[in-house]
Amino acid sequence: MTFSPDSVVIDRTSPIPLYFQVAQHLEHAIESGAIEAGSRLDNEVDLAERLGLSRPTMRRAIQYLVDRGFLVRKRGVGTQVVHPKVRRPLQLTSLYDDLSSGGKLPTTKVLRLEEIPAPDTVARALDLAEGTPVMDVQRLRYAQGEALAVMRNYLPNGLVDLQAERLETSGLYQMMRTAGIRLHLASQNIGARTATAAEARLLDDTKGAPLLTMTRIAYDDTGRPVEYGNHIYRASHYSFELVLVER
Repeated sequence: MTFSPDSVVIDRTSPIPLYFQVAQHLEHAIESGAIEAGSRLDNEVDLAERLGLSRPTMRRAIQYLVDRGFLVRKRGVGTQVVHPKVRRPLQLTSLYDDLSSGGKLPTTKVLRLEEIPAPDTVARALDLAEGTPVMDVQRLRYAQGEALAVMRNYLPNGLVDLQAERLETSGLYQMMRTAGIRLHLASQNIGARTATAAEARLLDDTKGAPLLTMTRIAYDDTGRPVEYGNHIYRASHYSFELVLVER
């Protein structure tokens, strides 16, 4: 599908820069699905002429969306829309809840659900003695039918009645709250690396593809660690969103 700029409305009396008005309209259309992944935009000269803008203004709008990960420039093809990333705010919420609230239609495949002796790293994170029984939960999360993340979580044994069927239809934090656990805060570490062959197969990606990583220890309102998570996300489909406040 080729994008038509006819629906773009520009307010020339607004203090908002023209390039940003155009970029915001396109971003909204991409995120809402009005402009589908793989769609091609007209070249900058044609777009600028149809919108009554200068070429530098149009180029700046396009570059803004390229930098944001919504568009990609391909030699011999032009400017194309890429799969919009899931942008997740850094809050104490589950990925399932964030996807659901964003209309991303999450689905889950449970890869592993069993009791194991806590390895040293897990035991220290959950403030348990090494070898203490914990629940090992590994899931593959999809958003709108595409593999997005592999999530591995460890919980103290007996904390929540974990069932594969429920894990496939709801988020882990939702299950914890239903069980009466009042989540209060979390310590989280975000990083990046490349995918192994096994991870790439799970995520329907290529070996060496960029991944975002996240480890998290969640605590309840008594200060007790109740979950240790180790997740990986496809960097081409996912990003974390931070709000920084000056103090």
